[in-house]
Amino acid sequence: MTDSPAPGDGPKRSHKWWKITLGVIAGLALLTAVGVGLFMRFSVHRAFPDVEGEVAIAGLQAPVQVVRDDMGVAHIYADNTHDLFMAQGYVHAQERFWQMDFWRHIGSGRLSEMFGDSQVETDMFLRTMGWHDVAAAQFAAAAPDDRAAMEAYADGVNAYLASRSPSELSFEYTVLELLNHSYDPEPWTPIDTLTWGIAMAWDLRGNMDNEIERAMLLGTLPAEQVAQLFPPYPGDINPYIVPANELVGNSTPTASMHSIPGVQVALESVRDKLDLVAAMGANDPGAGIGSNSWAISGDRTNTGMPILANDPHLAIQMPSIWYQNSLHCTTVTEACPYDVAGFSFAGVPGVIIGHNANIAWGVTNLGPDVQDLYIEKINPDNPNQYEVNGQWVDMNVHEETIAVAGSDPVTIEVRSTRHGPIISDTYGSLEDFSSSGIDTPDPYAIALRWTALDTNPGIVTAFLHLDSSANWNDFRDALRTFTVPAQNFLYADVEGNIGYQSPGAIPIRANGDGTLPVPGWTDEYEWTGFIPFDELPRSFNPESGYIVTANNAVVDDSFPYWITYDWNYGYRARRIVDLVGSNAPIGLDEIASIQFDSYSLNAEKVVPYLTSLNSPFDAVFAKWDLGNQADSSGAAAFNAVWSRILEFTFWDDLPEDYRPNGAGRWFFVVDRMLEKPNDPFWDDTATPEIEDRDAILQRSLDTAYEDLKGWFGDDPADWRWGAMHVSTFRNQTLGESGIGIIEDRFNRGPFETTGGGDLVNATGWTAYEGFETTWLPSMRMIVDMSDLSRSRTTHTTGQSGHTDHPHYDDMIPLWLNGKYSPMNWTDSQVDNAAETVQTLIPRS
Repeated sequence: MTDSPAPGDGPKRSHKWWKITLGVIAGLALLTAVGVGLFMRFSVHRAFPDVEGEVAIAGLQAPVQVVRDDMGVAHIYADNTHDLFMAQGYVHAQERFWQMDFWRHIGSGRLSEMFGDSQVETDMFLRTMGWHDVAAAQFAAAAPDDRAAMEAYADGVNAYLASRSPSELSFEYTVLELLNHSYDPEPWTPIDTLTWGIAMAWDLRGNMDNEIERAMLLGTLPAEQVAQLFPPYPGDINPYIVPANELVGNSTPTASMHSIPGVQVALESVRDKLDLVAAMGANDPGAGIGSNSWAISGDRTNTGMPILANDPHLAIQMPSIWYQNSLHCTTVTEACPYDVAGFSFAGVPGVIIGHNANIAWGVTNLGPDVQDLYIEKINPDNPNQYEVNGQWVDMNVHEETIAVAGSDPVTIEVRSTRHGPIISDTYGSLEDFSSSGIDTPDPYAIALRWTALDTNPGIVTAFLHLDSSANWNDFRDALRTFTVPAQNFLYADVEGNIGYQSPGAIPIRANGDGTLPVPGWTDEYEWTGFIPFDELPRSFNPESGYIVTANNAVVDDSFPYWITYDWNYGYRARRIVDLVGSNAPIGLDEIASIQFDSYSLNAEKVVPYLTSLNSPFDAVFAKWDLGNQADSSGAAAFNAVWSRILEFTFWDDLPEDYRPNGAGRWFFVVDRMLEKPNDPFWDDTATPEIEDRDAILQRSLDTAYEDLKGWFGDDPADWRWGAMHVSTFRNQTLGESGIGIIEDRFNRGPFETTGGGDLVNATGWTAYEGFETTWLPSMRMIVDMSDLSRSRTTHTTGQSGHTDHPHYDDMIPLWLNGKYSPMNWTDSQVDNAAETVQTLIPRS
């Protein structure tokens, strides 16, 4: 039994693989001793960019105007594409260069250069993956126009770097100087841009962790119980993105495909368990990573034209992962085709999610199975050889040297097989793989096959083409080059159309379905190709009048190709479909309300079982509307009970690393168990008694009641879900230093927060760590195709990456309360909202 989690208890951030080093902490302690308030204020404010007047920049071909509105959103106007992207690079560097610099060091496996020897193990893994080399190959193969855009963008970043010292770029460099006196940011390169795309693909990587978890659990649980923890997608209760009757354009497959339902267990040691694990699956993406998007046709809106909504769910951080901007060619021509607004990644040219004058698009994670772990049989006499079809084959072996701040360089050996890099030496979750339920040869190693490590165009090409697309056909053509990470793309246009396309490189396997590691020493489990783009799921103007994507299953089992078992379980999608379908005609305000909806379908199922017992919460639950508003006592009570149900039911059976996080998969697992009062999981193996469902539920009720009384007192009117479920926006590096005066500079919060895991307002939390927000809607966007100037949006923190800047945290109140600011589009809108105007001019 564990102690009760305190309200707002957050995750154990030691799990973060970029955690700041002890050396930095020591340096920060020195700063707190000498850094009096005036020095801190001076150091912070001198990093603020100049955003007014004229600035001469070498390499510009003509003047560029940058108008920042009252939310700090940059609207960039240029005469040609070179200047447009150069100016975007300059603006990104003005506002977010520390964030960009940190991200590129992740992508290239060079964190130790900044933060010292505690990051060597992280860099070892990242160098093993070889993201930098993949990015270099992407740039070398890029089309001339795409190369030119990335080069112009890099030139803009570097023009700003050349104008300032490190401490004038961002306050973080002043702090870093205390640890790393020799660190000086390098010029930006197009390869830095492309490594960011690969790093994002890793965050959205698919099912590799599930694959490992299933294998490890087979070492401790019977196969039927492992299968019970990974049930198939519940298509009988939750929706598919594209129902079979709405698929368009799919034909008989042109290549071999997976056609056997269920898990094809790949090793002799578990072949006898095949039938028992046939239903295994389901992506378990942290405590709520995912996204929502939906497009509604004009037949269902109050404007007669489509409305598109999107809110991607990503990790909570400071500053926001998004930078909002618009890019405008002063005259739109074939040579300069951009007139687009929306959200960008600092470090990447173009707009990732948004709209142009003709179309709008939103993005959610598709989550296909694009990663397979291959168990390689190693030559006992030569660790750099592995078996392929009965023959020993040499691995590709090379050395990587990791520069380490304050220490000597570290040299590592990187080994790769035909499948990809050997990661079992450097990926923590595989360290104990020999104790899994899968037999391994002796000796063995595990290699990763992943589409992101194959030759692919990278993140830039597709988005630049999307930004200038004029119609559905242009949209689909742009997505033909989008391979990694495979996503759900939603579409609406000013002609009244809505559509859906799932692009991406999704492998076809000779055998198996990727849910468990497979033998690498034969060709039996090789990839034989990829699903052709024209046979990937899509939909256009469906009869339903809407398309909803929320990481739920795209298609049912009738679809001829294998995509994954590891879908999100569809509770968010179910709720959105119910609300969209019951609110016609629907307008912008109704859609905003849906984005902030916090109704719990999980509680709808569980609460009746609780109130049938001797519940101390009867009066609270009787008045509860099943919403998870910050001021709700019912939500406080239910989530306290839910956390205890998961603990008392599963902690005794599962290894600590695989305890339930409490999100969608666990909704469905417990849903099915509630109908089986004597399911073995209900029994607490730590006691001599044999507990059933009601005993565990009663214990959870009683313990949660004591928890809440200890936190808030006896009066339920004083219980607040928001006091338990808080959001603290933390700087990813110095905001986790442990030094209060520094954390206070960089971090914002805690804030009481509405929502919860796998609700539409998906402010996720991790049940085994506490109730603090770990994942969230990283932005919210609503686009009105009847009048683009009526579109609205917000993201989590603010536009500026500079602590104490007015636009560092001014979006937080909007985000917390489900409010928006205008998505300024027309010249008059931008002019009326203008806060600053800066003109970039060519340097003579």
